[in-house]
Amino acid sequence: MSTYKESGVDVELGDRCSKMAYEAAKATFPGRKGKIGEPVVQEGGFTGMLDMGDYYMIQNDDGVGTKIEVAEKMRKFDTLGYDLVAMVADDGVCVGAEVVSITNTLDSPSLDEDMVEGLMAGLKKAALEQKIVIPGGELAELGDALNGAVWNATAVGIVEKDKVITGEDIADGDVIIGLKSDGIRSNGLSLARMILKNQFGEDWVNADYGDGRTWGEVILTPCKIYHRSLLNIIGGYKEERKIVAKGIVHNTGGGIPGNLPRILKDKGLGAELDNLIEPHEFMKKMMEYGNVSREEAYKTWNMAIGMMMVVDPKDVDILLDHLSDQGIEAQVIGKVVTGGEIRF
Repeated sequence: MSTYKESGVDVELGDRCSKMAYEAAKATFPGRKGKIGEPVVQEGGFTGMLDMGDYYMIQNDDGVGTKIEVAEKMRKFDTLGYDLVAMVADDGVCVGAEVVSITNTLDSPSLDEDMVEGLMAGLKKAALEQKIVIPGGELAELGDALNGAVWNATAVGIVEKDKVITGEDIADGDVIIGLKSDGIRSNGLSLARMILKNQFGEDWVNADYGDGRTWGEVILTPCKIYHRSLLNIIGGYKEERKIVAKGIVHNTGGGIPGNLPRILKDKGLGAELDNLIEPHEFMKKMMEYGNVSREEAYKTWNMAIGMMMVVDPKDVDILLDHLSDQGIEAQVIGKVVTGGEIRF
């Protein structure tokens, strides 16, 4: 039975290290106490917030992970910009923030002009669609310190203080809406690559998927970016709010069981998810090829749910209509319940 840990990623260790890093980060907070930019403690949040007086500024980091290895094998780089923007902008919008800018760092053993041209073309296109600027970045040649390229980004955004989405108002009976993903996004790639390599060999990216695409094309499917579409509903900075979202979850590393609890705030609340979106067919195939358990799959991949939103029952139809208008497939996947467990 294949597991994420077997592929080289220890999620539990990563969670422990993340907690260590956050505790160290919090130790720096007193340095800005009483000053502009005083940090706001938000345990389990998807982004950091700084008090800028009339509004909060948010800042968060992420990257495309080992999806760039697939792009290198295929010599196709023009879609990864969507993955990079999605990873950071969709974290920022979880608190209601409008991402204003993204800076990026590309570390590589040696510079590759085709790679740089493709990556930046995709980043430019995605950023323009999301109304985000790229004010700067860094290219670094690191020689044999790296086995391959690494592409990460930092997002900066703003949110009005009365529009911050914290999850504090979530209550028993609230409805959970699942937003469908386009593919694997940028999480769980190490397990996917291991399974497909074992199934098809070193050249798995060129193996026939069965619908006219190769497996490499399937895995390289770019992320759907939800950021701007959600802002059109929840209201960007100084924009009209059409609906109140009590909580927004970016379903990345850790999957549903690792991310949904982050907005439930240890208030004794859980979730009954009895109407999940049907997983992508390629995910089902990978589960079969790698003998991956359902539990492991939902902890590692998004399983066709890229984001989740929690709303009052009276707002469900309004939200679903708005999401549809924005071109996002979505459905009710469950509800908030008491008891503290995530059941699905």
